Amino acid sequence: MKLNKKQGLFLKQTIEQWQQQGTITPDVADELKHSFSIRPFDWERLAKYSFWISMICAVIAIAAITADQFLMELIEKIFIDSKIIPCLIFAGVAAAFYGFAYRRRKTKPLHQFSNEAIIFAGVLSTAASVAYFGQAIDTGSGHFSLLFLLSTLIYAALAFWFPSKLIWVFSLLSLGSWFGTETGYMSGWGAYYLGMNFPLRFVFFGGVLIGLSLLFKRYAHFKDFAHSTYVMGLLYLFIALWLLSIFGNYGDLSSWYNVKQYELLHWGVLFAFIAIIAIVYGLKHDDATSRGFGITFLFINLYTKYFEFFWNGMHKAIFFIILAASFWWLGRHAEKLWNLEFLSSPSQNKKDRLGE
Repeated sequence: MKLNKKQGLFLKQTIEQWQQQGTITPDVADELKHSFSIRPFDWERLAKYSFWISMICAVIAIAAITADQFLMELIEKIFIDSKIIPCLIFAGVAAAFYGFAYRRRKTKPLHQFSNEAIIFAGVLSTAASVAYFGQAIDTGSGHFSLLFLLSTLIYAALAFWFPSKLIWVFSLLSLGSWFGTETGYMSGWGAYYLGMNFPLRFVFFGGVLIGLSLLFKRYAHFKDFAHSTYVMGLLYLFIALWLLSIFGNYGDLSSWYNVKQYELLHWGVLFAFIAIIAIVYGLKHDDATSRGFGITFLFINLYTKYFEFFWNGMHKAIFFIILAASFWWLGRHAEKLWNLEFLSSPSQNKKDRLGE
């Protein structure tokens, strides 16, 4: 078994700790250490990052084409100002990409990253096809949120057909776009919908996705998409909470400019409270995703409030000294709890008895 350096070091330290605690004998420890090897270079990670960069460059290239007036005029001349022709062309290209990726998954299942890159090309072609379809049937109503709903249904169906977590992520992105534009359309593109501005709406939207991910774990057909839905739900939730902590439930900048910072403090407190809940939940259930989101956005919240309240009025060193002292106290408290748990563990009690 070949592992990367981080995994190999962790496994080696674990085996040595088991040996020291008397859980395994030295012979078993040596046998376990020789059962794996450490890869000198992580080619898997390089392949992953290379394909990510390739896909990002493809998106930038498409954005550059759409921003170039000469190229866009040339494309319009080629299609003779018809929107349905490019819609069909992109749909055919997307179908070709999906078909190629589906067959390649069967013949070359180990080429995971290149297969996902082909699927991503199909996703981009699908988006272009739906965009041209919307222009072809546009009646001037401004109800373009239906295009995002159409994209959501297409991506969701494709995600289950493959199955593909990448396509499922794009279906959730399209679903979020539909939710935002649909509530905006229903409110007449006003500031509020049911008394909520956009960030507050997406707090509930993210919460619904998190609840949906927990429901997905119970059903075999949805289980593969549970974690992706969970991550996207947390992302929607915490970004919305961050924006809410800055702007509050205000819908226009003129009203927000006239508000004192302390009047928005309760949103920041709510943001910090939910981040702490995510951290505690992650620590209690060994959920690295929840823990990572909670820690990251707790720091973002602290830095945001620092710039809002103390950037001009407090020396920077004092602020960070307070932060350091706070987290030192938190670390000491967590260390005491860990020591209590460690000292009460059966392996440690056995070791203490052997020492006696």
